[in-house]
Amino acid sequence: MSQRFRLITLALLLGVGAAQAAGTPPAAAPAAANGKEAPLPLDELRTFAEVLDRVKAAYVEPVDDKTLLENAIKGMLSNLDPHSAYLDPEEFADLQESTSGEFGGLGIEVGTEDGFIKVISPIDDTPAAAAGIQPGDLIVQIDGKPTKGQSMNEAVDSMRGKAGSPITLTIVRGGGKPFDVRLKRAIIKVKSVKTQLLESNYGYLRITQFQVNTGDEVVKGLAQLKKDNKGKLKGLVLDLRNNPGGVLQSAVEVADAFLTKGLIVYTKGRIANSELRFSADPADPSENVPVVVLINGGTASAAEIVSGALQDQKRAILMGTDSFGKGSVQTVLPLNNDRALKLTTALYYTPNGRSIQAQGIVPDIKVERAKVTREQSDFEGFKEADLQGHLANGNGGKDRPTQPGKAPEAAPQDSDFQLSQALSLLKGLSVSRGN
Repeated sequence: MSQRFRLITLALLLGVGAAQAAGTPPAAAPAAANGKEAPLPLDELRTFAEVLDRVKAAYVEPVDDKTLLENAIKGMLSNLDPHSAYLDPEEFADLQESTSGEFGGLGIEVGTEDGFIKVISPIDDTPAAAAGIQPGDLIVQIDGKPTKGQSMNEAVDSMRGKAGSPITLTIVRGGGKPFDVRLKRAIIKVKSVKTQLLESNYGYLRITQFQVNTGDEVVKGLAQLKKDNKGKLKGLVLDLRNNPGGVLQSAVEVADAFLTKGLIVYTKGRIANSELRFSADPADPSENVPVVVLINGGTASAAEIVSGALQDQKRAILMGTDSFGKGSVQTVLPLNNDRALKLTTALYYTPNGRSIQAQGIVPDIKVERAKVTREQSDFEGFKEADLQGHLANGNGGKDRPTQPGKAPEAAPQDSDFQLSQALSLLKGLSVSRGN
């Protein structure tokens, strides 16, 4: 991939404490939008100083200046949008650490909604996924302590801990009654790309989140699928369901693996370095294989960039349900004493100029989640060719009687309705194109 991706200072982050950080150097602090220093709001600063003085003098317990000022900064940022945040040294280190795909905790990507902590998506192969945590779940208590009013960073911090230590989350799902989920923390090692053949000629590539090396892993995954298939694929399912996003340049690299020309995404903001445009290069690791992209309500941020680019460029068919709708870009700005500011600085737009913010991506074919149940036919295992004295084939072909044998091995599409529909669509495309 081009060096231009490694020089980008913007990081597209889902607004969660366990999300990815930029894999590039943090951006420098932006200058004023018009190049001039804005006048100081003297009246408001006097009010702030007065409130600070009154709290120090009259609050029931002594509070030091550092605590008051840090709380003021956190409050200032938390009221801007759900994704801007002030990061203390530990939180900043956690954000940087998670980019590598290894961090401690439960494996839940979270946001906020009406003052509660809301699950965006569980990460594959983590305690949260194993315990059945689902996108949209509200975490109302952590170890018996209500989350109402907690900041996202506070909630995430309380869910982190030593591997093997127990934790109880109280969940509300779909407006129902609260219930407890007991888990054990673990070291979360996330492999962002997984591949396998669904059956001969049809591949499956899942991206769980966008880490620094995800673009390279996708290119390697496409090559591995071709090798496993012993030749070019006839179709590929790209699974972005419950993918909470991550690093912007990785999303661009993934989209570029399927596109040979045209715009992938552009960003617009108030500061000069937030105006960015990314276009595809001619290389085509995907070999123009037909693609169906699976999305759902847990598909967010960087995953929506890829979905939107492939949809606008008519490179793939999107199937599933509406995506999450997180279309903003956060810049990580370093501060003194190993602290940082995660600030929303731009919105991103798909090649056709769509802003996904608070709207999401609408799939080309809507397919709701459902269970697949295989029924046994009354006539299974008995055909015309099994009947004694049956007529021979009119063209002289060989008989095809029932073939005894064991049941086929279970495949992912056998229990996943959306994946099953995606595979069927790819097969239909292959037949209609004469492949």
